[in-house]
Amino acid sequence: MIRHDWSVEEVIALFHLPFNDLVFKAQSIHRANFDPNAVQISTLLSIKTGGCPEDCGYCPQSAHADTDVKAEKLMDTALVLAEARKAKAAGASRFCMGAAWRSPKERDIEKVSEMIREVKALGLETCATLGMLQADQARTLKEAGLDYYNHNIDTSESFYSEIITTRTFQNRLDTLEMVRAAGINVCCGGIVGMGEKVEDRADMLRTLANLPEHPESVPINLLVQVKGTALDGMARVEPLDFVRTIAVARIVMPESFVRLSAGREEMSEEMQALCFLSGANSIFYGEKLLTTSNPDTHEDRRLFDRLGLKPLQLEAA
Repeated sequence: MIRHDWSVEEVIALFHLPFNDLVFKAQSIHRANFDPNAVQISTLLSIKTGGCPEDCGYCPQSAHADTDVKAEKLMDTALVLAEARKAKAAGASRFCMGAAWRSPKERDIEKVSEMIREVKALGLETCATLGMLQADQARTLKEAGLDYYNHNIDTSESFYSEIITTRTFQNRLDTLEMVRAAGINVCCGGIVGMGEKVEDRADMLRTLANLPEHPESVPINLLVQVKGTALDGMARVEPLDFVRTIAVARIVMPESFVRLSAGREEMSEEMQALCFLSGANSIFYGEKLLTTSNPDTHEDRRLFDRLGLKPLQLEAA
């Protein structure tokens, strides 16, 4: 049953279920809505790296962080297409393009729209994450063929200002509303391990589940700690606590793809297997997520083989 009226108390109660009961409930809901052994595969490319004016405490691309990431210009379309072809050959069905902007300028929208049209012509789903959008920009991206727009809320509204001060939680929601109004699928999730409490994780998932329409994709990220960022040195999340977050996301958003996103390189195969068992059915494929490392495709293929998982195939148009 699809609900949009979750209370934070109800979601917290899910987090506190006995682990076996929680995983059983999540897996049962997952099987009712998806092939339990099919995983949607996306590849993420940074098309414009570094120099972002936002102060997101987790991000090595922030101009406020003291990292080795250097500001670069927007990539040429030909180079983006070459990466998209490699992603498709490796088994990806969706190609995601990320740019380190607070919000794109009109000339940026024109260039990214060209990339979207060309990537779409390869037979891939298209996704972009470009920061905050205006309504007319969202419509332009839709006209270019954009399938998904990623704009994470990151955490709960009450904890948000501990992580980011250069924009508000409401700014995030406003962009999601514009994306939805333009007819683009929403990709929106958050990050675990930034010093938040269980109540914050519950409230983040409650916010997503109580949107007028659930996000079609819900990435759940494990914080990747990068030297020079504000959140470097945070206490590590217990693996089973992260699995619980995946399971609760599956329960409150039963028809959404729940993506096991950043941080997989630090996860054991057993931890990833528990995440798949708990309802995760999407991953990022490839050795890099924007500027941080990710398991290479060979490792993922071996894990898929051992678990009997298969890449989800797009239906023919």
